[in-house]
Amino acid sequence: MDSGRVSAGGGAILLLSQQEYIIRVQRGISMENNWQIVRRYSDFDLLNNSLQISALSLPLPPKKLIGNMDREFIAERQKGLQNYLNVITTNHILSNCELVKKFLDPNNYSANYTEIALQHVSMFFRSEPKWEVVEPLKDIGWRIRKKYFLIKSKNQPKERLMLSWADCGPDKYLSDRDFQCAVKLLPSFSHPYICKVTFATANESSALVIRPFNEKGTLKDLIYKAKLKDPFLKKYCNPKKIQGLELQQIKTFGRQILEVLKFLHEKGFPYGHLHSSNVVLEGDTCRLLDLENSLLGLPSFYRSYFSQFRKINTLEGVDVHCFGHLLYEMTYGRPPDSVPVDSFPPAPSASVVSVLESVLSCEAIKNGMPAVSKLLQMPLFSDVLLTNSEKPQFKIPTKLKEALKTSKEGIEKRLTEEQKLIHQHRRLTRAQSHHGSEEEKKKRKILARKKSKLSAFESGEEHSVKYSNSNNSAGSGASSPLTSPSSPTPPSTAGASTIPPPPPPPAAPPPPPPLDGAVHPHPSPADSANREALLSSIQNFQKGALKKADVCDYSAPRIS
Repeated sequence: MDSGRVSAGGGAILLLSQQEYIIRVQRGISMENNWQIVRRYSDFDLLNNSLQISALSLPLPPKKLIGNMDREFIAERQKGLQNYLNVITTNHILSNCELVKKFLDPNNYSANYTEIALQHVSMFFRSEPKWEVVEPLKDIGWRIRKKYFLIKSKNQPKERLMLSWADCGPDKYLSDRDFQCAVKLLPSFSHPYICKVTFATANESSALVIRPFNEKGTLKDLIYKAKLKDPFLKKYCNPKKIQGLELQQIKTFGRQILEVLKFLHEKGFPYGHLHSSNVVLEGDTCRLLDLENSLLGLPSFYRSYFSQFRKINTLEGVDVHCFGHLLYEMTYGRPPDSVPVDSFPPAPSASVVSVLESVLSCEAIKNGMPAVSKLLQMPLFSDVLLTNSEKPQFKIPTKLKEALKTSKEGIEKRLTEEQKLIHQHRRLTRAQSHHGSEEEKKKRKILARKKSKLSAFESGEEHSVKYSNSNNSAGSGASSPLTSPSSPTPPSTAGASTIPPPPPPPAAPPPPPPLDGAVHPHPSPADSANREALLSSIQNFQKGALKKADVCDYSAPRIS
């Protein structure tokens, strides 16, 4: 099995034995951030049983009691388990749930986060004895390290409130002092479209916030016809009925959410955490939740989406992109299958599609997000009347404003660096994929053959040129030096015809130059002795001493 990289905490499976499998896991794009775990089929089966709460049909290979040690069956099961992991890690909700993360990364996710949260909450109640826990709201959110509790006040025992506790994340750039100061300011903030905070406190590593408990739930609960107290996986993974909101609800809720985003941007308060589960409903009024998330430095629900697009590099742009996801969900009753969206299904109004195209289309992703003020001017929202007359109260000390600005810049810088790395990785992956494709391999083979033929042709041409040059130098006595002593040149005789020697085969050295009366350098003594011996044999030649020879029929080179 190929052990190639699978991002987003996925894994590639290698067979360790007939009962165990090695899963090579890599988080993100860094090849260094990887590890191996060993799992049995029973571990996969246990995980699958835990994920049944999602009501999704997951492709876990079936059990087999007889013949489960056959080599062919083991190979097929290995492929099936790899496909099972691929499906889980590409599902946005499942890949972020605690069950999957503990399965793939037990070293970092082995703690009992509910127990840790209870310890912090208990310490808080020691200093604030007027509150007490009614019940934990188990798994109602998607974050692993953020826990919720239903509480009440001893002074008003019938009133229910919701307490949330979370520790800090990777984007916390505020100093401990500024962080605690900003969290404690939250109860003083007031806005018609922001959920009121009853109490908030923080230490160096976590924050605790108390809000009124809304039994109707969130905007996501309204869209999915779900109950607030149900687990996140059960409510949103596979809704029974997919149906968007009415056009007037889309217009009203969208306008209210854009108004509060515009307000936060003007105040310089970083957000970046808009999604339908962070919006509660009070009648026909939307109210934003979890302003503390950006102070804690927690990652956004849609980070895996906008981190792919380099043009979405500010928190304002992130908010607009997240609004596009929310608007799509309100319109169609489900999130988009992928982003960017190539084509949009029919909507209650063409004006809805116009807004979606300005945020989620390929062109929008390529050119960057529009400003919130521009979205408010579009026909879908421009004619919505806002009836809430509550006056905002949102005072931030000047020194803290500067700290928030610095924190915002830090969050955006880390996002930009991550986007750059992802962009480089995608370019490298595309190049490797193109280079390794069958079509490209055929092209390289054809090119290699052409180069080989061209090289052979050039080699033969070069040899021909060398041979031609040697012949030319042999026929030009004015510049030809003497040949070697073993091949003396015969003397010239008056009136004798010049008979050149027969041409040698191509591999032999060039023949000695013919006699042509040219002036040569003075011969050496050895050459002179050879010449005298040759002249003596010519002078003593006697024709009558020759013996008669048999005539043989053979072909000889023609001498001209």
